[in-house]
Amino acid sequence: MRLFSRRTAECVLVGLVVGALVLVVGMLRPDDFQGRVSLLAEPVAAAEPGTTAQYGEVVSLGLPALVELSRSPSVVQAAAGVSGYTPTELAKHVSVELVPASGLARLSVRAATEEKAGATASAIAKSLVDANLLAPVGRLRVLDAKPDVVQVAPDRLLSTGLALAAAVMAAVAMAVVQRLRTARGQENVRKALAAAGTAHPVLTADVADPALADRLAVLCRASGRSPRVVAVAPDLVERAEELSDRLVLAHPARVLVPDLGNRHTREPGDAVVVLAHRGAGDDLTAALGVLPEDAVLVAVVLA
Repeated sequence: MRLFSRRTAECVLVGLVVGALVLVVGMLRPDDFQGRVSLLAEPVAAAEPGTTAQYGEVVSLGLPALVELSRSPSVVQAAAGVSGYTPTELAKHVSVELVPASGLARLSVRAATEEKAGATASAIAKSLVDANLLAPVGRLRVLDAKPDVVQVAPDRLLSTGLALAAAVMAAVAMAVVQRLRTARGQENVRKALAAAGTAHPVLTADVADPALADRLAVLCRASGRSPRVVAVAPDLVERAEELSDRLVLAHPARVLVPDLGNRHTREPGDAVVVLAHRGAGDDLTAALGVLPEDAVLVAVVLA
């Protein structure tokens, strides 16, 4: 249970780090403000004599042209001075949304400051009205005397949501990696045990398990033998010594590095605990193969 808690803590830590990074990146985005103005199509008081165009037809055909007209060179050139952008850049920050069957269009402009966003939206709206697209039977009218300006970046709510999603995904990915590492290590141990001809059940444990010493002590007591910790690789000797110190048994454990050329470097009759790397293959098989015949292998601990 404690091992599960440790692994869970690792997943949570990875999730928190990734989530914090995503949140910081999102919150460090430069300020971006959006100014929005609504334009409404309405009929003129009286059409010119001889006019045959119908108001509905003119509106249905003329309003869609606002989308392209709002980004046309003549319109953006007139508003570029107050936007802080070049005409080409400003065209990329302008959008028009048409509300179906209403004669209503919403013009949106993004800029670096609240003042620039509002002033640019008003300037472009004025240019669209002056274009008189719906003549001679209709005209556009600006509904908003003052543009509605909101800050759209950094979006704290969106950044927080992305950070939470990234944190969850990172935690899940870490859990998958842990499971794959554990499965690969256990598979390597199974192959090594089979190659060494070990038929009895052997515990496969994690060196980071806080309860590892207690679990090994129980196995050694059950076997009625004194424990011996064997490090498969020289770089694991120090960790094997630490593991030996944690074993609370009547007979102190001893740490040996297996000498593959000499089968008589160990006293027989011990309960052997082998400490190996997760990716150990041939080294683990060789270490198991040179254990004395009267020694009992009780566990393989993966580091």
